[in-house]
Amino acid sequence: MFRDRTELSRRALLAGAFASLAAPAMASAPTRSPRPPARPAPGHIAALSGEPAALVAPSGSLSSLIERANLSGETAMVALDAETGAVIEEHRADLRMPPASTAKAVTTLYALQTLGAEYRFITRVETRGGAIANGTLSGDLVLRGGGDPTLQTAELARLADELIERGLRRIDGRFLVDDSALPDIHQIDNGQPVPAGYNPAIGGLNLNFNRVYFGWEVANGRAALSMDARSNTEAPGVSMIDIEAVARSMPVYTHDVRGEREHWTVAANALGTPGSRWLPVRRPGAYAGDVFRALLAARGCQLPEPRRATVAPGQVLAEHRSDPLTSILREMLRYSTNITAECVGMTASQRLGPGVQALAPSASRMNGWIRERYGAAGLGLLDHSGLSEGSRIAPRTMAQYLLAARREGILPDLLRAHPMRDANGREVASHPVEVRAKTGTLNFVSALAGYAQLRGGRAVVFSIVSADLPRRAALSDDTRERPVGARSWSGRARGLQQDVIERWSAMHS
Repeated sequence: MFRDRTELSRRALLAGAFASLAAPAMASAPTRSPRPPARPAPGHIAALSGEPAALVAPSGSLSSLIERANLSGETAMVALDAETGAVIEEHRADLRMPPASTAKAVTTLYALQTLGAEYRFITRVETRGGAIANGTLSGDLVLRGGGDPTLQTAELARLADELIERGLRRIDGRFLVDDSALPDIHQIDNGQPVPAGYNPAIGGLNLNFNRVYFGWEVANGRAALSMDARSNTEAPGVSMIDIEAVARSMPVYTHDVRGEREHWTVAANALGTPGSRWLPVRRPGAYAGDVFRALLAARGCQLPEPRRATVAPGQVLAEHRSDPLTSILREMLRYSTNITAECVGMTASQRLGPGVQALAPSASRMNGWIRERYGAAGLGLLDHSGLSEGSRIAPRTMAQYLLAARREGILPDLLRAHPMRDANGREVASHPVEVRAKTGTLNFVSALAGYAQLRGGRAVVFSIVSADLPRRAALSDDTRERPVGARSWSGRARGLQQDVIERWSAMHS
């Protein structure tokens, strides 16, 4: 059995790899893609202690706070009374802006209301035209995906164990992979950096958030490269994805697809010290089949190479059911997993009717559903995750949607608590303003939307977006992972968000 060098739970994997949409530079090949650390807001909290801190709202008008943030580009925002919907304060609230990952708040209710809170994705292993006798399956073995965005290697391994317990050691027929539950989408957004793990393919059979683990060891000036599909218990190697180091400076990574196989190259001078990172997978069905075959081989069962095919359902030998949709969406909102948003959004769109074969038509169906149900006009999302910079929504529209969603009593409990910080950027556990919100981050785009309440005061619904789209559009392929100035720009945008939330909470207490 392939043993892993580290213990990786799903939550640890999520926290390390999906902390943000703003990935680091590729001067070297980093182990993770962290969000830039929060920049201090113009400090309003006097001390860190176990006692509730006193709120001193930022001084000056809303316009002066925006000016003081010194953000290039455009800023738009609005705050509403959570009970009456009355406007507390606004600035250019009807300006249509990229929502970034705040779009996931829209996708959440769309999926819940369409599929149901207890909906589960099902991954099955089936047989067609045969049975197991004396260790041999006389027919075909089928690995059938159900669109689960959270399926991990450890769960595929449990399916392999069930087949071994049934006595399976070999098959006379074919090994088929049916990933037709969702359309085959090469990547979420074609404007992202090549190695961005947060921008994988989408399909009906997804594994490890459709990412492969690339690791390298360095000895005597030479790097030994490896690719595997690790989980918390084992790390099966992959044969349909390979990587080689080449002598060049830039780009650090290249990728191409040859049939069902994927080929990566990495610049040799980026591998100076041992490291690792997750890379996106572009043929997820083939990847999952390859890993399942390796898992069974490690258990003494030999399968032929997988073939992708759409086949009628057969006799179920083993199955894995995902967590309930509510749990999946709570994790999605916490870790901002793009693949989860796209899979649940596409699945919901398919539930409403056939004919959805791409992200934009699926998002269009969601836009119409939200308009009809919540009266949110002006919604122009192009996907379900917010990764596309072409998506647009006005802060007023987002706030009105959040207001309607609050009355249903579902979304506020699913959104994570948003930490408020002191003048040094440290989280204040006893901050007097409680915030539950969804963040959104792209290079030179920063958004925050949700609910805020001063202890003892009235609740506020808000949406805040800052974006410098000309500066974002000017980025080259080589600078997208850590553009000059993006870190400080994002820090100032987050400082402004905290300033105005504190202002609105104090005004509305």
